[in-house]
Amino acid sequence: MTQTSPVPAPAVGGVPTTPRPRSRPRVHRAWAVAAVTFVTLVGAAAFASLPGLLIDPLHTEFGWSRGMIGFAVSINLALYGLTAPFAAALMDRFGIRRIVACALVTIALGAGLTVFMTQSWQLVLCWGVLVGLGSGSMALALAATVTNRWFVARRGLVTGMLTAGGAAGQLVFLPLLSWITEHHGWRPAATTVAFAALAVVPFVWFLLRDHPADVGLAAYGAPEFTPKPLPVPGAAGRAVRALREAAHTSTFWLLAGTFAICGASTNGLVKVHFVPAAHDHGMPVTAAASLLAVIGIFDIAGTVASGWFTDRLSPRRLLAIYYGLRGLSLMFLPMLLADSVHPPMVLFIVFYGLDWVATVPPTLALCREHYGENSAIVFGWVLASHQIGAGLVAYSGGVARDVFGSYDVVWYSSGALCAIAALMSLVIRRRPVAVPAVAVTG
Repeated sequence: MTQTSPVPAPAVGGVPTTPRPRSRPRVHRAWAVAAVTFVTLVGAAAFASLPGLLIDPLHTEFGWSRGMIGFAVSINLALYGLTAPFAAALMDRFGIRRIVACALVTIALGAGLTVFMTQSWQLVLCWGVLVGLGSGSMALALAATVTNRWFVARRGLVTGMLTAGGAAGQLVFLPLLSWITEHHGWRPAATTVAFAALAVVPFVWFLLRDHPADVGLAAYGAPEFTPKPLPVPGAAGRAVRALREAAHTSTFWLLAGTFAICGASTNGLVKVHFVPAAHDHGMPVTAAASLLAVIGIFDIAGTVASGWFTDRLSPRRLLAIYYGLRGLSLMFLPMLLADSVHPPMVLFIVFYGLDWVATVPPTLALCREHYGENSAIVFGWVLASHQIGAGLVAYSGGVARDVFGSYDVVWYSSGALCAIAALMSLVIRRRPVAVPAVAVTG
C-alpha cells in the first residue's frame, strides 16, 4: 500500500483548505537533503584544511612568530564557536539556505583577501574574523538543524554522517592544498579555498530545503505530517535565553567542559600543529599532510559508527570511552614522530582517526535529551566551548613551540585533559523519564 503524507492544498477564497495526501517517494526526501548538506560540509571543509599548512610559509615569508599566526587561527576557531548558536537561531528565522549561502560567500571573501595581505593584523581580520564568522554560521550548527528538522528516526546515524562530511572535505582538500602550497606557494592554496566555498553555493540555493513541509512531507520516521512552523523572531535574544536557561543545569557545564577539551585535542592541536610538529622531526610537509588526510578517512568510519552506537548505547559511556582512548593515544605521539612514516605512526593515525569527532553524535544526543526544541541552539553554545578550547591550544601550542623548541609539552598536557574529560562524561546525569500516573482505587 502506498504511504501518503498531507500536502497543504491551494487556498480557496483566501481560506486554506484541508491538506490533501501526497504519495511518499520510495526514498524519503530527507536523505536527499542530508546528501546536499554532506556535500556542503565537504566543500566548506576546504578552509579548515589550510591553517596548519600556513604556519611555516607565513613564518618564512613575513617573519611572523608561530604564536602570532596561531593567534589568528585561534580567533578563527573562537568565532566559529561563538557564531554557531546565533546561526542556529537565524536558521529558524530566515531559513537554512539563506544563512548557509551567506556564510559560504563570507568564507570565500575572507580566504580570497588573504592573498593581498602584508601585515599580521590583516591575517587576523581575513582568516580570523571573516572566515571564522562564515564557518561558524554553518558546519555543526547546520548538521544539528538539518537532523532535528528532517529526521525523527536515525538521528544518531545521520548526525554521524553529516559530521563526517568535514572529515571527507579534509580528505579531499588537504593533500591537494599541501601540494599546491609546496609547489606554488600559499596564495594559490588560499585562492583554491575561496573558489571551493563559492562552488558549493549553487548546491545550497537550488537543492536544499528548509523544512519537510516545504515539499509536503513528514520528517523521516515521524508518525504524521507537521506544518512548517512560523519564523521565530528575535534570533539573538532566543540564543541568549537558551544559554541562560541551560546555564542553570550542571549538564550544560559538563558538556561544555568536555567539548572544550575535545576541541583542544583535535581542531586546536592536531589539525593546526601536527604538520609543523612532524616537519620539526624532518618529515616532509606533503607526507605529514597526507597523514592528516588518512585521519579523515578513518574519521568518516568512526563518526558514522559512533552515530550508530549512539542510537543504541548510553551517550555518557560512549563519551568516556572516546576521551579516554584519545588521551592515551596523544601520550604516545611524541615518541612516534620521526623523519619518515613508519608502522607505529600509521597505527596512531588509524586509532586517532576513528576517535577524531566521534564525540559529536553522543554530545548532540545528550543536548537533544536534556534541552528539547532548543537543543540545536544549546549545542551551538556547547560547540562554542569546543572552539574556544581549540583556539586556546592553537595559540598556546604556537607559543609553546616558540618557547620550548618542541611540541612535547602540548601533547602530554592534552592527553591529561582528555582523561579529565572522560571522568566528566560519567558525571553527566540521566534525564528522568516521566512515568504516567496510575489511578489507585479501593
